[in-house]
Amino acid sequence: MGKKLIDVMDTTFRDGFQSVFGGRVLMKDFFPALEAARDAGISHFEFGGGARFQTLFFYLNENAFEMMDKFREIVGPEANLQTLSRGVNTVALDTSSSEVIDLYAKLFKKHGTTTIRNFDALNDVENLKYSAKAIKAQGLNHEVTITMMDLPPGCKGAHDVAFYEKTLRNILDAEIEFDSLCFKDASGTSSPHKVYESIAMAKRILPENIPVRLHTHETAGVSVSCYLAALEAGADGIDLAASPVSGGTSQPDILTLLHAVKGTRFDLGGLDLEKVLTYEEVLQDSLRDYFIPLEAVRVSPLIPFSPMPGGALTANTQMLRENGNMDKFPQIIKAMRDVVEKGGYGTSVTPVSQFYWQQAYANVMFGDWNQITPGYGRMVLGYYGKTPVEPDPEIVKLAGKLLKLSPATKSALEIADGDPQKSIAYYRSMLEVNDIEITDENIFIVAVCGDKGIKYLKGEGEIQLKKKDIMLKGNSKMAGEYTVVVNGVKYNVDVVEGHDGQIAVTQATPAPTSAPAVQATPAPATPASSGGAGSVEIHSQTPGNVWKILAKNGDHVKEGDTIMILEAMKMEIDIPAPQSGVIKSINVNVDDAVADGQLLATMD
Repeated sequence: MGKKLIDVMDTTFRDGFQSVFGGRVLMKDFFPALEAARDAGISHFEFGGGARFQTLFFYLNENAFEMMDKFREIVGPEANLQTLSRGVNTVALDTSSSEVIDLYAKLFKKHGTTTIRNFDALNDVENLKYSAKAIKAQGLNHEVTITMMDLPPGCKGAHDVAFYEKTLRNILDAEIEFDSLCFKDASGTSSPHKVYESIAMAKRILPENIPVRLHTHETAGVSVSCYLAALEAGADGIDLAASPVSGGTSQPDILTLLHAVKGTRFDLGGLDLEKVLTYEEVLQDSLRDYFIPLEAVRVSPLIPFSPMPGGALTANTQMLRENGNMDKFPQIIKAMRDVVEKGGYGTSVTPVSQFYWQQAYANVMFGDWNQITPGYGRMVLGYYGKTPVEPDPEIVKLAGKLLKLSPATKSALEIADGDPQKSIAYYRSMLEVNDIEITDENIFIVAVCGDKGIKYLKGEGEIQLKKKDIMLKGNSKMAGEYTVVVNGVKYNVDVVEGHDGQIAVTQATPAPTSAPAVQATPAPATPASSGGAGSVEIHSQTPGNVWKILAKNGDHVKEGDTIMILEAMKMEIDIPAPQSGVIKSINVNVDDAVADGQLLATMD
């Protein structure tokens, strides 16, 4: 009996880049490695979508559609090029309207896509219906997806085999057309046994001609075991990456799995070990100048307690570094457990993972549940669909009160379709106002990238990379990034060589995050202290950047009035007046980076 041929999708150039570099890798730097991958016989690639669409515009000053076209040119017309879509969100963090979803499918087909993996973080089948229809209408392969994770220890109510079977049967009952099924575990926390039982369940239910595959991450250290369990249960395909963007927060390495299946009845796509080794050598050389964060290449036994997806972990730690509060990372991971449990057990994958992260960050920085971040609050109120279990009623009540919203009564798509600011006409008007050419591509870029898209299209985009030469000055062997422990707390420091040859330790300074900010409402009262002669000082409670200043010297304000808004970790944080009085001074300017405890304003 011959070996079973297993389809391998190479995720290096999408999920690998996202998991290790936050998606920030320039085209010119990775195309030589792509050619080597092609020459190694790989013909199935994840090449775009997900966060890897927005990051090109936000951080690289590159056009994602241009990247997709060039990618297709390199690998040829027969390769299966796959993208990742978030159901009714497509490649945005918020719900798209029906006409934007239609445009999304049209453009991704136009720019080289073969297959779209389509998921909903809440496993709400209602959120998959229209996007599936749009994908199939363009003649694309639709890979419907069930999102997985293990619940934090002691939690129960969803994310077991019975829950996944119910989800699959809901997909079938909804008559959603699909060509393959994927179980996607973005946090890599599912146990091998659950993976085996879930794949076996799906193979029993589905027709033989529907392939089933598993996608997971090495984040919690069990990915290889999960893949072997999936194969034994009948999986037809798995996702792997190539070093140096494999393992750790990414997918396990192609070479590792080739080794793991030796002597078994499985053949990983007929791949040749030596040719893959050559490909990985080219990739490592291509990425030699990119800084790889320590947390990107390590597995963490703490991840199942969060759970934090590999694709989001390094993007979030990068923001922590930029905001100067990387020391808060262990506390945020710990705080996520409570946030996940009270939020209704949506799968920790974009955008829900970001909602969890923002709320956990707020709980750490401002005290437990002193504020509700909009993404999290709108999720528990039902604005993004139905969560797997009912959220904590007290949190739902608090979210409604603080966000001044009633629970949703319509589906996420109905809400988006009723919003005039999510229409094609609105995005066309944004282009017209900014004197930008109106094309389908430009309309879509603005629809999913907002003001950052406008900035890119006006030629004002920025390149924000984490490369070694940014940190390393000269050839000092001491230069680099180190982790030090002070009083039991870990800190990341950059050691650089100055122009005078002296070695110095530089502290991370707050810098703007190049991602759409969302408002956190309300912020707790800002600590105030006497500034002398009856004045009161207002200080920041978190590193960040000045987003807006709403008051000026001499203004009369009431207690609780917002006098300015800071931006940190994709959140807008209100700075309220601690008492009624008159603004005496505003001590910062718009776009200023501020440190924890920095003086923002004074009032009498």
